Amino acid sequence: MAGVTRSIAVVGVPTALGGTLPGGRHHGMAEAPADLRRLGFLDRLRQGGLDLRDDGDLTIEPRFRTDPDPHARNRAQIVDFLPRQTAMVAAAVAGGERLLILGGDCCAHAGAMAGLRRARPDRHLAIAWFDAHGDFNTPETTPSGNIWGMPFAMLCGRGPEDLVGACDGPTVDERHAALIGGQVLDEAESRTISSSPIAHFGAGMLGTPAGMAALGAWAAATGRVVDGLYIAIDHDVLDADEAPWSVTMPEPAGLPLATAVEVVRTLAEAMRVVGYGATTLDFAHGDVNRTVDAAARLAEAAFAR
Repeated sequence: MAGVTRSIAVVGVPTALGGTLPGGRHHGMAEAPADLRRLGFLDRLRQGGLDLRDDGDLTIEPRFRTDPDPHARNRAQIVDFLPRQTAMVAAAVAGGERLLILGGDCCAHAGAMAGLRRARPDRHLAIAWFDAHGDFNTPETTPSGNIWGMPFAMLCGRGPEDLVGACDGPTVDERHAALIGGQVLDEAESRTISSSPIAHFGAGMLGTPAGMAALGAWAAATGRVVDGLYIAIDHDVLDADEAPWSVTMPEPAGLPLATAVEVVRTLAEAMRVVGYGATTLDFAHGDVNRTVDAAARLAEAAFAR
């Protein structure tokens, strides 16, 4: 595309404020942006020909905090950092750069979409939300109180005014949103997604030629009416039966890596990827090298065009 830079701005969002794991244990999501750099993730992408400019990390303190609120854990802290992330992302892509988010929990995707839209308010974006879970709860429907189970809903404009407003929601029309994976859904969010215009492509469906054809049709139709695509990757979308991935909440029966890469390529061929986010990685456990390789393969597929 003439006049469009191929450079990619990298922004780290080192937060695990979005919730608490079972048993209240700590986790390494907040360290993932630094770990990805240390483990050579950005070096791998540069070696593959991507022009990356690392803008560093958003300042978030504390990065993790235990909160017993049963409806929206660390609500005030998340409402504080999302507008600051929005501003940082908008400044990072002001020159037409594409965006690479290093998370952190999935709340980082809500701030990413807000920043992309703020930088170009005239632009209409689609989103592909890769996740084993739906992330489509609200404080009224959540069974856990974890806000990291809400950001997909927030950027679609669903939820209370403070959370939706913190990420300038809605930043996407639900007709231009797809959930990829999503095999572990709470009952309320399953009903909400099923009754919405959001497209849902499950892992089993994408393992068939018909499922991939349906994905391609959605991407082609959406690509005709939007100006770009943001791909949100929660790495627990990858099948935990395939490998011991270094992710926060591994789930069985997810997407095999090869299928996930093929899905990303299909989307990127139909729509220009203006932003991509890698979240919920935890390198305190699992096969670290294999996980970094998987993360790189997915990002390379997204930014191949």
